[in-house]
Amino acid sequence: MSHGPSFPKPDLLKSYRLMLTSRTLDEKMLILLRQGKSFFHIGAAGHEAAQIGAGLALIPGVDWAFPYYRDLAFMLSWGTTPLEILLNFLAKADDPSSAGRQMPQHYGHKAHRIVSQSSPTGTQFLQAVGVAMGAHKSGAREVVYVSSGEGTTSQGDFYEAINWATRDRLPVLFFIQDNAYAISVPRAQQGAGSSLYEMAMGYKSMHRHEVNGLDLTEVNKTVRHCAELARSGKGPSLVVAHTVRLFSHSSSDDQRKYRAPEDLQESEAADPLKSLAHLLLEHRIAAPEQLEILQQEVKIEIDEAARLAEEAAEPDPATLLDHLFAAPVTAAPEPEQPAPGPPVVIVDALNHALAEEMDADERMLIYGQDVADAKGGVFTVTKGLSTRFGSERVFNSPLAESSIIGTAIGLALYGFKPVVEIQFGDYIWTAMMQLRNEVATMRWRSAGNFFCPMVIRVPVGGYIHGGLCHSQNIEGFFAHLPGLHICYPSTAGDAKGLLKEAIHQQDPVLFLEHKGLYRQSYAMSPEPGPDYRLPFGKARLVREGRHLTVITWGMLVHKAMQAAQSLANEGIEAEIIDLRTIYPLDMEAILHSLAKTGRALVAHEDTLTAGFGAEIAALIADAAFEYLDAPVRRLAAADSPVPYNSGLEAVMLPQAETIAKSMRALIAY
Repeated sequence: MSHGPSFPKPDLLKSYRLMLTSRTLDEKMLILLRQGKSFFHIGAAGHEAAQIGAGLALIPGVDWAFPYYRDLAFMLSWGTTPLEILLNFLAKADDPSSAGRQMPQHYGHKAHRIVSQSSPTGTQFLQAVGVAMGAHKSGAREVVYVSSGEGTTSQGDFYEAINWATRDRLPVLFFIQDNAYAISVPRAQQGAGSSLYEMAMGYKSMHRHEVNGLDLTEVNKTVRHCAELARSGKGPSLVVAHTVRLFSHSSSDDQRKYRAPEDLQESEAADPLKSLAHLLLEHRIAAPEQLEILQQEVKIEIDEAARLAEEAAEPDPATLLDHLFAAPVTAAPEPEQPAPGPPVVIVDALNHALAEEMDADERMLIYGQDVADAKGGVFTVTKGLSTRFGSERVFNSPLAESSIIGTAIGLALYGFKPVVEIQFGDYIWTAMMQLRNEVATMRWRSAGNFFCPMVIRVPVGGYIHGGLCHSQNIEGFFAHLPGLHICYPSTAGDAKGLLKEAIHQQDPVLFLEHKGLYRQSYAMSPEPGPDYRLPFGKARLVREGRHLTVITWGMLVHKAMQAAQSLANEGIEAEIIDLRTIYPLDMEAILHSLAKTGRALVAHEDTLTAGFGAEIAALIADAAFEYLDAPVRRLAAADSPVPYNSGLEAVMLPQAETIAKSMRALIAY
């Protein structure tokens, strides 16, 4: 180790105390685990020099951090206290990371700008890039630290993050702690035989460094250099710090099963805590008795913190559903439209809504694949916006859905309002990790400390001869995710009002746009004025009736209307309800209608099995059983991918005739 001359004596002593505190905490947590007071542990032992060297080179509360689960020593270097670490470990109510909602070592600390971390490996990289985008756009001299082990760099999000960070020369420090094992998989089985440092050579604006992660001074000097480059606008850096892992991957693992005894002995001999203690003694920076006193002080501090943490309050069970959303979801009365303008098609209503909100809020950003001019989006929803508002606010993203969503999380965390487009719902699945485990959970898992208000616009639906990969409906999948609003308008006026409301929400919104309705004359309506916002959770009574209720959304609103008009000639009056939002769901409107009609048909374009109609049918059976004069019926697409052939598509997707047939059967029951 080469700490001595280039690292001031007080910093070496401070670093040693931090390293000792981290190691003592690890040992204390393992004792508490064996006592049955917690259930999981991941240790930092062996990584302390790398983490503290990096942490002390940055500025807590100014810079941002996206640590990973092994970053205990880094957390301490940024000001997190042993008590806070133990509150997290024991899942107590005052845990600043998650108030007991997440597993131990899932760190977060709002005051220090340490963003809430979740379990998936690699999702943090794109979020860090998004925060760096925010800092860059704001002109702030801030650095974003994001770390992981070398195994996580096998994830695609890592390369997507490096691609975007280098493309835009963003102030991100990718700090990779390479201990040679991804759980039990050795480094050689993770990559193509070359080191990560060499694999990153193709990213020309990336500053690359490979350092001895056991050497506090070398790490600190390198990270300080990288931070200065980032602050001066010279782009991102990749630092690969080679460390050792002294404990098993986690308390659920036993590394003796897959690591040779001599390998474990070599790691033990390289212990950075012992090495730093030796250096302090060798350079007479500290005497043996000083180190003994320091060890005793740290042990007393940790024992006292553990006592306080054990005595701390448990989370109140009544708070389980707190922080799913910014506020309880209650539907406000639908406002009157102020002097609506001439009729417009949906695509123009959406374009106008985006332009009006961009005018009103300079922190709103629009991006996605092909959204900038001259293309203006494959459906031209964003046409003219980049010309009008500039390429800093409306811009094209890489063709990578996870990148789009992941960076939007970071931008939202920074205070921007990203409104992003996924070009087709059929391709949203590569972003599912970011959506399911990050977007939908951020507010809840951090107990309200972090949240990501964003709008994800997604064209969906069939009837366009798009085949199986341009015709999908996705609302049933996403309705299963607590923490996410879902809109699905069927008319131009509703589309504009809901989109403007979505942009003003403090929670994430999945905004589904049926591409088959974009330019249809039957989906036109008078355009609401610029101040009109349609509250979520307020269904629209499309048609009044007395014999049965059709509950539907999207394209099937219009097909149900066609069916109802044909049945009216037979004396059957159908009531049609357009949900407009999938979550929140307006059950009040549904129950009010069923109290009058006594019959329910739930019609949707998605496939029948496990479609969202099944949830509605179950809710009706539970809450409206006494109203019903017949079983709840469902009508949906066949359980098949959407075919390209026109005749096959017509058989697979619901048509007005099939809806009418189901309505007749329900009346005849």
